[in-house]
Amino acid sequence: MQISHGQKQQLPTWKPGFLDIHHINTGRGDATFMVFPDGTTMLVDAGDMSETHPRTTSSRNAALVPNKSRTAPEWIVDYIDQYSPKKQERKLDYALITHYHDDHFGEIDSLRKISEGGYQLTGIMEVGDLIPIKKLIDRGFDYPIDLKDEKVQSQEEFVRDKYEMIPSLKEYWKFIEYQSEKVGLENEALQVGSSNQIILQYHPKDYPKFWVQNIASNGNIWTGFDNSFYPLFKEDEYPGENPLSNAIRIDYGKFNYYTGGDISGINSFGQMNINDVESHVAPVVGPVDVATLNHHGNRDSQNPFYVRTVRPRVWIQQNWTADHPGEEVLRRITSKKLYPGDRDIFSTIMLQGAKEVIGDRLDQYKSQKGHIVVRVYDNGDTYDIYVLDDTSEEREIISKHGPYKAR
Repeated sequence: MQISHGQKQQLPTWKPGFLDIHHINTGRGDATFMVFPDGTTMLVDAGDMSETHPRTTSSRNAALVPNKSRTAPEWIVDYIDQYSPKKQERKLDYALITHYHDDHFGEIDSLRKISEGGYQLTGIMEVGDLIPIKKLIDRGFDYPIDLKDEKVQSQEEFVRDKYEMIPSLKEYWKFIEYQSEKVGLENEALQVGSSNQIILQYHPKDYPKFWVQNIASNGNIWTGFDNSFYPLFKEDEYPGENPLSNAIRIDYGKFNYYTGGDISGINSFGQMNINDVESHVAPVVGPVDVATLNHHGNRDSQNPFYVRTVRPRVWIQQNWTADHPGEEVLRRITSKKLYPGDRDIFSTIMLQGAKEVIGDRLDQYKSQKGHIVVRVYDNGDTYDIYVLDDTSEEREIISKHGPYKAR
């Protein structure tokens, strides 16, 4: 259902029993704000790529939206303020950082402001400076390599990293130390296999069929049984940041949602990699109703085995560059040879470069621009998808899709 410009409508207010998953578009990386059925809140990632990089401000990348009057984290906080169910108690119950890349947790540069705690304000650090976070979950720092080890930090791949991962991490660690003392922030690494780390905080007994299942972290993969897992990587072996991403599945009755950061499943030759993270998480994730595209839909992701196994009714692409999606990724996720039935695809932005290369195959998307909200009702039986205007500070509804029946 398209909403005409003369009918500006706001997203109906969240009510107890709703599960809301807001995929926020700032143009600077991933950010997903969630409101669980009892009002528990969680933010997954807070991307904030530096405005000092020519690529960031080029036509290859998305523009900062809705405008440049605030930073990306400030817009994330403004969004949370609009849709948080507990406006009188301004806080986040949980924040989850999938991995340590700029488009997921922030990046320092010469333009960043300095907080009273002495750390630069970027990404999750700026979000947490504006809204207290009760529990911050990341992938830790000491496996498979110790990122606080000066010998590790001096390795060539980190020294030559143009996106300032180690310097940004040092600010992140300052943030954690200061916020722990100031507001009691708790910091934990994701516990693979656990369904008791991220829990309902207010009325858990009212929603016994809701839980968050931790699937993967640091290349450790849940077996599907108890809290047990197995490692893909050896200690002291660093495969790059993306394969170490945290991955979770949210279950609410019949409804299932999966998100897995920047994991991939295609090797450097463009072949399916049955030993890559996607191929290992797919069997324990299983079929879901809604899945975000791994690695923004980059061409190294969504391998055929993974697509056939998770087979979502709805794909959501959180992207910010003309590199996304890879055309071959689009072919795989729309292939009814890989799995039958309908599937709808939504994207937070589609850059002109991608449109020129891929052409009318992009017409398969239900939406190519805007905040994407998944709203789940009826104890997980049904859900709708709302697309909100990301050029407006009021974030009016552009279109509504559904109702979908959870499977």
